[in-house]
Amino acid sequence: MDIIATITTTITAILIFCFLVLTHEFGHFIVAKACHVYVDDFSIGMGPRLLHWRGKETEYCLRLFPIGGYCKMRGEDEDSNDERAFCCRPVWQRICIVAAGPIMNFLSAILIYVVIYMILGMAVPSNLIGDVAPGSPAAVAGLEAGDRILSINGQEIEIWEDIGTVVNAGEEGAALNLQLLRGEDTMHVVLVPEYDSESARWLMGVYSSLEEPALQRAGFFQSIRLGVAQSVYMLRMLVSSIIEMIAGTVPVEVTGPVGIVTVINQAANDSLRTVLALMAFLCLNLGFMNLLPLPALDGSRIVFLAIEGLRGKPINRDKEGMVHFIGLILLMGLMLLVTYQDIVRLVTG
Repeated sequence: MDIIATITTTITAILIFCFLVLTHEFGHFIVAKACHVYVDDFSIGMGPRLLHWRGKETEYCLRLFPIGGYCKMRGEDEDSNDERAFCCRPVWQRICIVAAGPIMNFLSAILIYVVIYMILGMAVPSNLIGDVAPGSPAAVAGLEAGDRILSINGQEIEIWEDIGTVVNAGEEGAALNLQLLRGEDTMHVVLVPEYDSESARWLMGVYSSLEEPALQRAGFFQSIRLGVAQSVYMLRMLVSSIIEMIAGTVPVEVTGPVGIVTVINQAANDSLRTVLALMAFLCLNLGFMNLLPLPALDGSRIVFLAIEGLRGKPINRDKEGMVHFIGLILLMGLMLLVTYQDIVRLVTG
């Protein structure tokens, strides 16, 4: 059984890593083609070629190590006089091409959540209140744990994320009209939310119930709405975690490939729903991290292109290349360090 579990985990991990790379690079690829940029090489994986075939103008490759990939465009890292070269396209087109990778990761995450909601169903916090913060507007208005929020200002509440959306969508600090279900009784309550400077949001002071995750299985259009809401919610959690790590309020925890494989192993032993939800989260993670303005990442390239657009002329390509090269070396060093820490944690248990 251990051998079967190991094989299952390995195959699952390879498929997930390939999917992450494929969606990201396909984003660059499809927008580059739409902008009539010549794509020389589209590769999934790194190292020696396992499979390759030649298209009309692009060579497609599947390589041995599923740890990355690339969409090599003519004139991307070198000068070229070809009118279809990346460097010869307008700045706005180049920004679109670079940004398309992370954006495709976000769209892939939404699509995965849509599939989960439509076919498998997904456990998400419902509209049931699990706790009320003492002294909060909700407590003052008389809300209690166990109350179910049916609507706010006439807008129906289906999942917990709807509450924050509706509370922060109206006039700032305006009174909210809540319809609640307490037992078998329907109640109407009015309260004024308070502003939380830490999260920069208006809050009522209620917490979701962890005891009643609602299994959401919905129709097509509702699944799209829920998929977008879930993706936004997970992105907010990711950004909040990074901010807290930078601020030092929580320990710095960075996971590399080994740690991710360990998580994939746990998910594979759980259910297909868990594996797909993990894949969606990794898509969001990859998309967000690539948009950070760090050298060698897409975010840094967008910054350089934006500066070029403002200046009206490109930055010295040798200097830009050196910045990206140094950034790549530092990222590889960080990856090696994180991988080492993952192995140590795995061995020490």
